[in-house]
Amino acid sequence: MRKSKNNANKGTGEPQAVTRVRVPRKDKNEVLATVVTLMGGSRVKLHCMDGNSRMGRIPGSKKKRMWVREGDIVIAEPWNVQDSKADIVWKYTRPQVDWLDRKGYLQR
Repeated sequence: MRKSKNNANKGTGEPQAVTRVRVPRKDKNEVLATVVTLMGGSRVKLHCMDGNSRMGRIPGSKKKRMWVREGDIVIAEPWNVQDSKADIVWKYTRPQVDWLDRKGYLQR
């Protein structure tokens, strides 16, 4: 006998849960970025949506919680003293990236 998977919303006509997606805040100088290369030592190479390439850093408070891979979409906060470097403050999941793409936040 086969075990059936629990598909709560499939075929029942119930609306799916509304999820909130964090967008970059202009007042905090945040930009969307794509991870290009993993450099090691919690450093990554980022291609930001404002046209710049930056060296990204995963802060210590997020290092164990946020696993970043090449191709991930993240929110980066450029440094005030050095514009070529940035801190990664948020990583998007695949459904969130699809939502950002549909709403026009991503320029691919």
